[in-house]
Amino acid sequence: MATERPERLVHIIDEVPALDELDSLTMLVALDGFLDAGSSAALAAKHLVAGSDGGSVVATFDVDQFHDYRARRPAVSFLRDHYTAYDAPRLVVRLLHDVGGTPYLLLHGPEPDNRWEAFCRSVHEVVERLGVTLVVSMGSVPMAVPHTRPIAVTHHANDPSLITGSNPWQGELRVPSSAQALLEIRLGEWGRDALGFVAHVPHYLAQLDYPRASVELLEHVERAGRLTLDLEPLRALGVEREEEITRYLAANSEVGEVVAALERQYDSFAEAEANGSSLLAEDQPIPTGEEIGQQFEQFLAGLEDDERGDQP
Repeated sequence: MATERPERLVHIIDEVPALDELDSLTMLVALDGFLDAGSSAALAAKHLVAGSDGGSVVATFDVDQFHDYRARRPAVSFLRDHYTAYDAPRLVVRLLHDVGGTPYLLLHGPEPDNRWEAFCRSVHEVVERLGVTLVVSMGSVPMAVPHTRPIAVTHHANDPSLITGSNPWQGELRVPSSAQALLEIRLGEWGRDALGFVAHVPHYLAQLDYPRASVELLEHVERAGRLTLDLEPLRALGVEREEEITRYLAANSEVGEVVAALERQYDSFAEAEANGSSLLAEDQPIPTGEEIGQQFEQFLAGLEDDERGDQP
């Protein structure tokens, strides 16, 4: 049976003068979906696009081949007696420039719901045609960590020499896969360098926009991709979000107790790891799943009410 040609699933611009005669070219990957707690990668991508005035689209994927419209229904406006402003999903590669004028690519849009192998072959086609030398992905996962402590980041790559930081994980973990994970594996099999970063987002903030994690991811991207990015607007958004959280915790002691318990557990783990002793903290009870779930719902509802203010 003949294999499907990648060209049928992605349209790539043949001539991109800004990429001519480049010795190296980084492509960032930020996909909305499973691996994006706190919308960290999506916020990072939005910030990068805005910082380059939208850049220019150099490759477009056939999103109909990858998107499950019934699982993730795009928004549409109903104006009096007709539909308008359909928010069509787009999976594209943009040519952007950092603050020093260095060009780089950004692949962003909804994570494919299906046909991951075909998606990987299509991305490989983009990598070959546009001369990409390094692929860097961004993601985030919900973790039982407090927002008052530094954001941990998991480093991963298809070549150990690309890893520049240490990970808290030892041994093997079996976790649900993602399109980004498969892409990194396949690129390695095809002899292409790929690495990535996954930020650990407090689980009680996973359904809210969390710019602080976006900043952490982009700081790692800067070093890995040798780019210079203006992160100040995103940092400002992060400060605003932290202030909202602080105000809510001050007014809701029950939620504050859950966060305080996570802080104690986090600090005990960190101290035990530094001393090389057991990571099982003594006399520091972890909140139960039911307690976390109840406070989580109240926390989200409270922040959403704060954001709406007097709006209907």
